[in-house]
This record gives sequence, structure tokens and C-alpha cells, in this order.
Amino acid sequence: MVGGVETHLNSIIPEIAQLGHETAFVSEVNLPGGRELIALPEGVPAWCVEESGEAGVLSAVRGWRPDLIYVHKLERPEFEARLLDVAPAVFFAHDYYGTCISGLKTFKSPVTTPCDRRFGWRCLAHYYPRRCGGLSPLTMVKLYRIQSRRLELLRRYRAILTHSEHLKAEYINHGVEPERVFNLSYYARKSRPAEGQDLYDSPGAPPGGAAAFDAVRHEAGGAGRPFRLLFLGRMDRLKGGRILLDALPLARALLGRPLRLVFAGDGPARGAWEKRARAVRGAGVEVEFAGWVQGAALDTLLASSDLLVVPSQWPEPFGLVGVEAGLRGVPAAAFAVGGIPTWLSDGVNGHLAPGDPPTAGGLAEAVAKCLRDPREHARLRRGAVEKARHFNLESHLRALKEVFEHVLAEGGTRGA
Repeated sequence: MVGGVETHLNSIIPEIAQLGHETAFVSEVNLPGGRELIALPEGVPAWCVEESGEAGVLSAVRGWRPDLIYVHKLERPEFEARLLDVAPAVFFAHDYYGTCISGLKTFKSPVTTPCDRRFGWRCLAHYYPRRCGGLSPLTMVKLYRIQSRRLELLRRYRAILTHSEHLKAEYINHGVEPERVFNLSYYARKSRPAEGQDLYDSPGAPPGGAAAFDAVRHEAGGAGRPFRLLFLGRMDRLKGGRILLDALPLARALLGRPLRLVFAGDGPARGAWEKRARAVRGAGVEVEFAGWVQGAALDTLLASSDLLVVPSQWPEPFGLVGVEAGLRGVPAAAFAVGGIPTWLSDGVNGHLAPGDPPTAGGLAEAVAKCLRDPREHARLRRGAVEKARHFNLESHLRALKEVFEHVLAEGGTRGA
């Protein structure tokens, strides 16, 4: 259990088994050691390439005779190609698999902004000037070849699944036939990830009921207290912590009220963000770094927050943290990038800021729109719960079953 893909599989494999389907599991590696394993139902066979080799795993899979292979983010294109020879396959695109050299789909220079280019050899000319990735030319070429091969392999799948209209359009733009790309409603997790996991990108929702926030939260800005903002997730540059900190004094001026921001999470950018926070503190702006917060402590933090801020400057494929907060009645302010508009409807469960490019001023205005009117904020809170309830596991499984049946009905299998 490392991140979002593993958490997703941990949720759906038992559910698929409960629907009466036989399931087997293949992984490339069994790392890192010491982490919780994906919880496979009793009797589910499992094979690992790292332990048995590609030939051994492929032989075992052929012997098991699957009707369908459901693929999630394999690392080795050569193994993926051989696996696709075994049976019809469906791929879930959790991110920019095969459509970007670095996988980030973001220009970092001269201004951080999402990239909407179609992946191809011309991307090599932009890699260094626009700071799409690192500085090693060998790594650039290696990643380009891997992503090019992945894009080729995607054309062999019977169906490509996504969790946002943004990603669906991304794959159609890269040559996948529209009738083979399906946008499935995603869902909120029943439990939080372990410490050190990326809260921001992994699917799920905190435990407890969606109405629990009413018991502990009072009106936003009531009794002269500061508005309480929350950042929840991994701290790295493209998650936008720096631009959020720059937006705080602007939002403070727009609202005419104090602000208190809690960063819940950790990551490589934390030191730089803490340094910037020291510069913006004061004059009605408080900033706290709480580290990873889990379980009941996270429930309490969400319940006491007035607004979730999702300042991602890269095009988040989905950004399920917003659904997690929505289940607690916490509206959101975020940039209109990537898949975020899938769950954040402007004026319904929060407000969107322009994302091309993302700016501190735009984010400050979105924050102010959410908080300046108590009646509007109360309406957004109700909208957050209503919107989040659309993203549930039952709907996801129902849509997944329909895609599987559609693929199997096309023929080419031994029959279920």
C-alpha cells in the first residue's frame, strides 16, 4: 500500500469478488517492505514478476485463463505488451500515462502553467526551456521512449477508463477512439491512508458520517474569530503551497477578517513553504504546519475548517481530496485545472480561480467568494455534501461492471 493506485485496488478487488467474479492478481514488485499489503480475498491467486520472473507469471496467467485483464499503471512496457497477448484488457488511466514525458503535464518556466500539448517528438524541444522535468538528457530520452511505447500500447486496449472528463479528453486528443474511452464516477475511500502516503492523490474519504460537521463547526467567521483554511496533502512544488501563502494577505484584505491556515501533510517543499510562511504571518494571518494528520484528529480538523484550499498548479487528474472534504461539509477553493472541475462546480460547492496561469490574486478572490457572505458559505457547505455524495463506490462499481460486460460482449474471449 503505497499510494492512490494501491488504495483503489484495495477497495475494488474485494467488491468485485463479492459480485461473484473470480479474480487473480499480478504485480510487478512487492515493495517497499514494511508496508501493509493489498487485502486480497481468500483464495485469490497472486503472482509477482519480481519473485517469479515475467515468463513464470505469464505462464501462470495463461494457465488461469482470464476472460479479462484490468490494468493499472504498469512500469514495464515490455511486460505490459506480453500481458496484452493473453486476453482482452481494460486500462484505468489514473494520470497522464503515455501522454507526457515527465507525466506532470506542466510547464514550470517562465510561469507555472498546465500544458495542453499533444505528446510527441516536439515535446523534446520544450523539455528544457519550459522545465517540464529534470536536467538529465539521458533521463529525458529514456522517459520519452517509455511514454511513447505506453501510448502505442494503449491502442491495444478494448477500453480506457478515466475518472474525469479532462482525462477522457486527453486520451481522445491522443488518438484513442472516443467510443473506447469511458469516464467513470470516482468514489471516496472508507479510511485514510497510512502516514507518509499521498493524501492528495489517493482515492478515499475519512471515516464517519457526512453530517458530523454540524456538531462541532459554528458559523464561518462567527464571533470575530479568524476564517479557518485547510491545505490537505503532499507538499511539493506543483501542489501550490507557495502560491497559497502569497494569496493569504490578498484574501485577508478582500475579506477584512483574520485568516488561519493549517497545512496538514508533508513533503519535499515543506521547508520552503515554512520559510515563506514566516514572511506572511502577522497582520491578521496565521499559518500552522500540522504534519500528517489521521483518524479522529483528521476528522476533527476537517470538522473545524471553513474552507479547503486546493492550490494545485499542475492539472490534477482528479483531486479527490475535495470530495473527502465535501463529505464533511467543507467547500473548496481551487484553480480550474485538470480534473478539478469534475468535482468542484463554481458557485455550488465552492469557487474556482482561473488556472491559465494560476495566480495568487485569482486564488485570493475565489477564497473570498466562499467566505465573505455567511449565508453563501452555508449554502456552499450544503452543496459540498450533496456534490460529494455523487462520488460513491456503488456508482463506480456499477459503471465498471457495465464496461466489463461491454468489452466481453464484443467477443474474443472464451466466455465467462
